[in-house]
Amino acid sequence: MDDHVLAELADDRALLGRTSAAERVADILRTRITEGGFPPGARLAEEEIGGALGVSRNTLREAFRLLTHERLLVHQLNRGMFVRVLTAEDLEDIYRVRGLAECAVLRVLGAPPYPLDAVEAAVEAGRRAARLRHWRDLGTANMRFHQALVELAGSPRTDEAMRGVLAELRLVFHVVDDPRRLHEPYLSRNEEILRTLQGGEARTAERLLAGYLDDSHRQLAGAYADRLG
Repeated sequence: MDDHVLAELADDRALLGRTSAAERVADILRTRITEGGFPPGARLAEEEIGGALGVSRNTLREAFRLLTHERLLVHQLNRGMFVRVLTAEDLEDIYRVRGLAECAVLRVLGAPPYPLDAVEAAVEAGRRAARLRHWRDLGTANMRFHQALVELAGSPRTDEAMRGVLAELRLVFHVVDDPRRLHEPYLSRNEEILRTLQGGEARTAERLLAGYLDDSHRQLAGAYADRLG
């Protein structure tokens, strides 16, 4: 397993004091999947991950069970636990959910001004990653942007569902070989949506987001078709 990822997991030990141990471990691993630390098909070695996080085997296995229920991991008999490899059908369903959740949030926003601090922070993180040419980090910033949009609804249940969807989406990203080509064009579109929301025009932002999701879906579907062709 990648030593850098294991070092990051060791740093995550500080997070292990908030809810149930298995849920905290699942949160950490889900975040690492969302950030691209564990690619599709990667085997999650119990001993290495448990040692990095300082948790028991039983706690880790319960966290694995939670993430399997979320369709992020899969158990292979006599081989262990692996990060799922998503299909083109998974891609279709992910974008169906994204369209329903993200666009609906903007559609029902009340009167401005909106609490956009997290959206602004995600856009700035994207700008910083682009300046440094850290394309994986730009992908992470893009997903934080979409998570922040959903959080405008003030719904913990929607927030939780979106975190799982975005973690699955990161697994889809691996079908595109060039992360810059995948992520860079959407930074300016994030900026445009942010400016529109800052101007209080939520319905215009919704239309921009709908087009954004259609284009992103089409790009990834094309990558799947090329991979399978």
